[in-house]
Amino acid sequence: MKQALLEVMRMNRICRMVLVTCLGSFVLVIFYFQIMHRNPFGMGICCRKGSRSPLQELYNPTQLDLSSNAILHQMRRDQVTDLCRANSVMSRKRRVLTPNDLKHLVVDEDHEMIYCYVPKVACTNWKRVMMVLTGRGKYSDPMEIPANVAHVSSNLKTLNQYSIPEINHRLKNYMKFLFVREPFERLVSAYRNKFTQKYNTSFHKRYGTKIVRRQRKNATQEALHNGNDVKFEEFVAYLIDPHTQKEEPFNEHWQTVFSLCHPCHIHYDLIGKYETLEEDSNYVLHLAGVGDYLKFPTFAKSTRTTDEMTAEFFQNISSEHQMQLYEVYKLDYLMFNYSMPSYLKLE
Repeated sequence: MKQALLEVMRMNRICRMVLVTCLGSFVLVIFYFQIMHRNPFGMGICCRKGSRSPLQELYNPTQLDLSSNAILHQMRRDQVTDLCRANSVMSRKRRVLTPNDLKHLVVDEDHEMIYCYVPKVACTNWKRVMMVLTGRGKYSDPMEIPANVAHVSSNLKTLNQYSIPEINHRLKNYMKFLFVREPFERLVSAYRNKFTQKYNTSFHKRYGTKIVRRQRKNATQEALHNGNDVKFEEFVAYLIDPHTQKEEPFNEHWQTVFSLCHPCHIHYDLIGKYETLEEDSNYVLHLAGVGDYLKFPTFAKSTRTTDEMTAEFFQNISSEHQMQLYEVYKLDYLMFNYSMPSYLKLE
């Protein structure tokens, strides 16, 4: 009787242990799926060990349906190479890059990519995507990251923060990409955002007051103090004024892509275009090996600067100033295969 009782007690303990084990496993499974629901990348987003790098996938695609993309981007690279070669022949100056020249190049160590961000070319959304890629699970949805957080410099690592040997290694082995936009459309977008929005008081104070002081005759004291009513014609006159760039470099929002990303010194493997933003962006994400989990955020914005809107802004710009402004952005036009706008009154 005693032996039977001991046997029953032993069986009860075993049953309890099995039950606890099953419950523990069930809880772990639920916890895992909750994590996967919040972050579809799971634990694999941080690592590419054992898989092909974006650079390998770009130049030797494993999928035939992506070979047309590879051809398109080869043509874009060739266009840049040809213009750089021609520009090198015309220019006697041989410039060496400094660390300050690399502050726009965002580094993704985990996926071996370098992105040169160009303001007014979807750079807010690309910074959000880069935060997802480099966040190691901290972020899963780019659009959950506020725009102001995306622009905090400490949230992304840039190439100028590395030593010279580390910089050279990454420039050689990582896939480098940038996105470009029709230069005058980008310029009008920058003007509308920085000089026509009331909340951009810092730009009004730093640049608006300076533009009004230089370009407006008989300016009121209020305009000289606030700088919040800069006309597009005044903005253009400021840009083509030789004194402007002698005083300080252009602000990044209207600086040329040529000067921001240095495509004649840095060989970009992929050049995306604002006009094909979604397609080109998702191609980059495919090359990074995350295309199944992450898509580039797209949403219709009725306030987006269009070609038609840009043409309207240029109606009041004299043909002389149009020609001078085109010369400022000429390399961007030629290098990235944009045609001279038909609305220009070049005589």
